[in-house]
Amino acid sequence: MMKYCLVIFCYIIIFLGLFGCSSRNTPAPVVGISSSVPLKDRVKNTIQGTEYTVKKGETLYSISWRANTDVRHIAKLNNISPPYRIFPGQKILLTSKKDNKSSQASRSKTLTKNSTKSTTPTSKNSSKKVLASSKKQAYGKNVRAQKVSKKVVKPSVKFSQKVKRWQWPVKGKVIEYFSNQIQGNKGLNIAGRRGTKIKAAADGKVVYAGNALRGYGKLIIVKHNDDYLSAYAHNDQILVKEQQQVKSGDVIAKMGSTDADQVMLHFEIRFRGKSVNPLKYLPKK
Repeated sequence: MMKYCLVIFCYIIIFLGLFGCSSRNTPAPVVGISSSVPLKDRVKNTIQGTEYTVKKGETLYSISWRANTDVRHIAKLNNISPPYRIFPGQKILLTSKKDNKSSQASRSKTLTKNSTKSTTPTSKNSSKKVLASSKKQAYGKNVRAQKVSKKVVKPSVKFSQKVKRWQWPVKGKVIEYFSNQIQGNKGLNIAGRRGTKIKAAADGKVVYAGNALRGYGKLIIVKHNDDYLSAYAHNDQILVKEQQQVKSGDVIAKMGSTDADQVMLHFEIRFRGKSVNPLKYLPKK
C-alpha cells in the first residue's frame, strides 16, 4: 500500500511539472541592452512633426537632440538667440512650412519636367537654329551675357569646426557598438561599476543636465562647438549644472543604471544634430 501511494505521488509531481512547462507559450518581451524599455519603444522618444510644445525641464538642445536636428536650425526658425532660452508651454517650430511647400513644389516641378522630356522629342533643326543664332551674336549681347554670368558669386562653404582632442569618458568594456539601423544603438554602451567616475570627452559647455528624456535616464549633453555635441546617459549622479564650462577629463557624473537594465554609460557624439560613430573620434585602445 505504501509503495502504491508513493507511485501515485510521483505521477502527480511529473504531471504538474509538464503542465507548468506547457503553460509558458508567451515569449518574453525583447528588451534592448541600452534600456529597460522594450526594443520597439526605444525610438518613441524621437520628436516628429512640424511643431512641438516645450515641457518642464527641457532645453532647446534636448529638443533638437530628440528631433535629430541641428539646434541652430530650430533656433533660426523660431528667432531664438543664444543662449537659446525657452519656457514650458512655448510652441517651437521644428520645420519651416514654407520649406515644406517649396520642397513639394520643386518635387512636382521635377516630375513634370522629366515627363515632358520623355514625351517631347528633341528637334535637330531647332538645335541647329539656336546654334546659328548664337554664332551671329558672337560679338553682340550674347557675349556680354556670358561675361556677366562669370561674375556670379559662389555661395560660401561652411567648414566644420574640429574638436582638438577627444578622450574616452570612462574605462570599461564596450557591450554594444554604434549602429546605423533605425532602432539601432546611436552610440557606445560601456559597462562598469556603479559610482565609477564619468569624464567629459572634450572641452565644452553643459547645455543639458536632467532626466526629461525618456530612455536616457539622468543625462548630460555637452556642447563642444557649433558642430559637435556629446551625451552621457544612465548616470547615477549628475555632478555638473547647465551652462557650466568643463574641460576634457573633468568628472561630470557617476555611472549608474537610471532607465537601463544594468549599470553602464551610454555615450553619443553628434555632428550637426546627427548621430555619428564615436569610434571614429575616440583614440584607439
